[in-house]
Amino acid sequence: MACNRIQEVNSDTMGAVDAGTSPATGRGRVAWGAILILSTLGILIAGYLTYIHITNTTPYCGGLGDCERVNTGPYSQIVGIPVALLGLLAYIALAVAAIVVLRGIPGAETAALATFGLAFMGVLFSAYLTYLELFVIRAICPWCIASAIVMTLIFLLSIGQVRGLI
Repeated sequence: MACNRIQEVNSDTMGAVDAGTSPATGRGRVAWGAILILSTLGILIAGYLTYIHITNTTPYCGGLGDCERVNTGPYSQIVGIPVALLGLLAYIALAVAAIVVLRGIPGAETAALATFGLAFMGVLFSAYLTYLELFVIRAICPWCIASAIVMTLIFLLSIGQVRGLI
């Protein structure tokens, strides 16, 4: 019964994930493809920032900010774990979830909800980090801002894909 309800809602939500055999169809498939591409971009950004942090290399900022101050300051780690590494892990999880949904692997509905939840938490954390950059550290990292934008886009795309599941 719930399966039918989700499938009916799916037809009204432009391809949102359902419990059927093909979770991502039509416009939903395009949205999940975009989520996968954005997650890959996030992996590249967060991977670069993680590498920079771990190797103590000076980041390339293109004269647009002070990446080094942001990436080496006291807010660049949580309990000794680089914030960039947490972002990298989040983007990897988002990419895996998008692949699960796109392939219709069992658990696709859960993966879609996890994408929404993880992206929501990512947006909140990115907003907090951006606040720190602007008002506490008083330095901007363009890479960090790019990551925040990528996470926000993933979150916005995920909203439309889980509307019928919540």
